[in-house]
Amino acid sequence: MTDFSGKFFWYELMTSDPKAALAFYGDVVGWTSAPFGGERTDDPYNVVSGSAGPLGGVMSIPAEAKDCGMTPWWGGYVGSNDVDADAERLTAAGGSVKRPPEDIPGVGRFAVMADPGGAIFMLLKGSSPDGMEAPTGMPMGHVSWHELYAGDFEKDLAFYTGQFGWTKGDAMDMGEMGSYQLVSQTGATVFDGMTGGIMPHPEQMPMPAWLFYFTVGDIDAAVERVKAGGGTVLQGPMEVPGGAWIIQATDPQGAMFALVGSKGAA
Repeated sequence: MTDFSGKFFWYELMTSDPKAALAFYGDVVGWTSAPFGGERTDDPYNVVSGSAGPLGGVMSIPAEAKDCGMTPWWGGYVGSNDVDADAERLTAAGGSVKRPPEDIPGVGRFAVMADPGGAIFMLLKGSSPDGMEAPTGMPMGHVSWHELYAGDFEKDLAFYTGQFGWTKGDAMDMGEMGSYQLVSQTGATVFDGMTGGIMPHPEQMPMPAWLFYFTVGDIDAAVERVKAGGGTVLQGPMEVPGGAWIIQATDPQGAMFALVGSKGAA
C-alpha cells in the first residue's frame, strides 16, 4: 500500500467568487472542473483536474470563516494515516490545531493545523486511498513546487523534516532575505528530487503561508493569460535553478498563486 502520509496531495481554493475563479484558472492553467459527486446546487464544491486527473477543489469561503475575516486563499492538504493522532503529535511538536478533527461525509476525516510559525495546512485521511497520491513529475496543471514563507524558519524546518519525514537538499543564500532551504516530501536528497523550499517570511507577505506552483507550458503566454483574465503578476517571469521559469501572482479575487513553466514551450 502506498504511504501518502506527510505529503501534500490536494489543494483547495476558498474564494469569494467560485464561478469566476474557475473560469480564470481554466484559462490560465488549463483545468477542467465538475461539481463534487455531480451535485447540482447553487454553490457546489467544484473538483478541478489537470492532465493527470483531479488535484483539488474550488469552493466559496464558508460564512463562519468570512465572519472571521478570511479572504480568498489557497490551502493544501497533507495526507494522514490517523488525523487525531497526527494532530496530537504535531501539537506536541510545536504546531497548533485551528479546527479539531472531524468527519466530512463521503470524503474522510480532516483537521486544520498551523506549523510553529503560523502557516496553515490541513490533514486529511480519505475514506479510501483513491486520489490521495499526487502524480510524479510535472504534469500540466498540477502542483510541482511547494514553497513555505516561514514565520519561524528554524522551527518550521525542524517541524516538517522531523514530523513529516521530509529531507533537506541544498540551501541557497539569498543575502538579506536569508536562506532558501530545498526540501523533499519523498525522501530525495538530490536537486531533481526536491519538491519545495522553505524560506523566512518576507516583510511584504501579509502572513506566513504556503504558496503552490502550478505547471504550465510557455511562461510568457501564461503571463498574458493571467493579465487578460484580470489577475496581477507580482513577480517574474524569472529563471530558477534547473532552467524553469516562474511567476507569482494573485487571481482576480485576491488569492495568491504561482506558476512554473518554460520559455518557448508549446
